[in-house]
Amino acid sequence: MTMYSPEPLPRHPGPPASSTPLRDFLDAARRPGVSPGYAVLPRSLAEAMPLPWQQQMAYLLYEFHQVYAHLDWPEYRVVPSRKERLIDLDEDQLAEVGCIVEIDADGELVYRERNGRRIENPETYEVLVSCLDPIPAEQLNANQDTPPRGLPMRQAPTWG
Repeated sequence: MTMYSPEPLPRHPGPPASSTPLRDFLDAARRPGVSPGYAVLPRSLAEAMPLPWQQQMAYLLYEFHQVYAHLDWPEYRVVPSRKERLIDLDEDQLAEVGCIVEIDADGELVYRERNGRRIENPETYEVLVSCLDPIPAEQLNANQDTPPRGLPMRQAPTWG
């Protein structure tokens, strides 16, 4: 008598498992905070997740940083941005994205990159422009303990 069945193992009914599940997930649809190079999590939202989620996230981030701690990590500056058509930008926004606008000899507006290259079809050309962050941060609620008279309420000391 043999321990092993001569019958082949049944095939899993779904699609085969991916060897790149995170990439597949991030690429599958337009996801908030995801660009081709980065996945950004607003800290205020991550810290507001249910406790079991935070525990799992903390464990995953701990593991992630353990594995990649040897890399020379830069400081990251995350700037909330939105896509805008080039023709809808003002002078400050054009400068921010490295473009200029000028009037040519025919009186037409011409948009150029910093290096002088003309931008064709500026009415369909989209760029990322900084904007106010629509995601509430924890410090935005700092006035919730302020009474109408404008003086902060004192917190009663807690005795342990």
